[in-house]
Amino acid sequence: MDTIASLFSFITTPVSWIIVQFHKLYGAIFGADSGWAWGLSIVSLVILIRICLIPLFVKQIKATRGMQALQPKMKAIQERYKNDKQRQSEEMMKLYKETGTNPLSSCLPILAQSPFFFALYHVLASIANGQTIGVINQSLLESARQAHIFGAPLAAKFTDSAEKVASLNASITDVRIVTAVMIVLMSLSQFYTQRQLMQKNVDLSVKTPFMQQQKMLMYIFPVIFAVMGINFPVGVLVYWLTTNVWTMGQQMYVINQNPTPGSKAQDQYLTRLLKQVTAHGVVKGRSKKKIVAAIVAKGPDRNDNERKFITALTKQGMAAQADGTVIKSSEATADADAASGGVATKRQQPKRQTKSKRQTPPSKPSKK
Repeated sequence: MDTIASLFSFITTPVSWIIVQFHKLYGAIFGADSGWAWGLSIVSLVILIRICLIPLFVKQIKATRGMQALQPKMKAIQERYKNDKQRQSEEMMKLYKETGTNPLSSCLPILAQSPFFFALYHVLASIANGQTIGVINQSLLESARQAHIFGAPLAAKFTDSAEKVASLNASITDVRIVTAVMIVLMSLSQFYTQRQLMQKNVDLSVKTPFMQQQKMLMYIFPVIFAVMGINFPVGVLVYWLTTNVWTMGQQMYVINQNPTPGSKAQDQYLTRLLKQVTAHGVVKGRSKKKIVAAIVAKGPDRNDNERKFITALTKQGMAAQADGTVIKSSEATADADAASGGVATKRQQPKRQTKSKRQTPPSKPSKK
């Protein structure tokens, strides 16, 4: 881990500078040597980074949905060219180009975040070893070494020896309890985030190997975090736990406001939207109008959730429009009549004949 962290040493100065600026703010409130001042500085660093990564997060969502939609076509290509790996690769690249999908886009937030993570690890490891780094001078170094969170120093690790922990003015029991609790919370938050994605925000109408892979990752990632976590300093665990909680909350918001088409979350969203439209008679909000407009534009290609939504609107005497608004069905009929010339053309029904006329055969014309 130290070797990997050193590769990102070029960014340790900016990271240490950001932490120091936040420390000045929180130090004025909690005290310069307080664990809360240093801990909240790390939390604030996470929030700042994640706010900057929101555009990449949006791209990640679009890329993930694009990959889900392409799974049937990708599987067809794999089966068609299973004996020709080169042609299979070429057809895959062609498919990505035609659809504007980039498989790496789903990894962008993690890749962009990695340099900051390893730089922070490098900073905290230097503090643990009593070495100045970046803009953290000797006085700040001593302050950081004195900072404790629930009795555990920021630079201490679960695997540290009792002698090393003692040099940081702490007990090995406190360090291991705090780090163990944080590792469990970190792993559980990762598991819940992935489980939430699989259960609510996956198109259930498409069964592909992609879904099985995601399910495997749901169990593998928490185990990886747990194993790696015992080698993380407390400060890094604070960083990683904060970013997991942020991701979980961010994903909850996206699932509730813009769910994947065909997913359980979309069904729940459209049910809530139907109640609102029925109660108020209008679609409130630009984002909601965009979703209704997209459903209308799909026409016969709507999924089961969307067809159920349109049918429910019709039963309520309403009709969704191309601009995302809804109007009463009678108004829609009137608009159609106006478009055809302002007069509703009625189909003329044949005059009803009496029973005797229906039974009497038509008379033949007389010959002269």
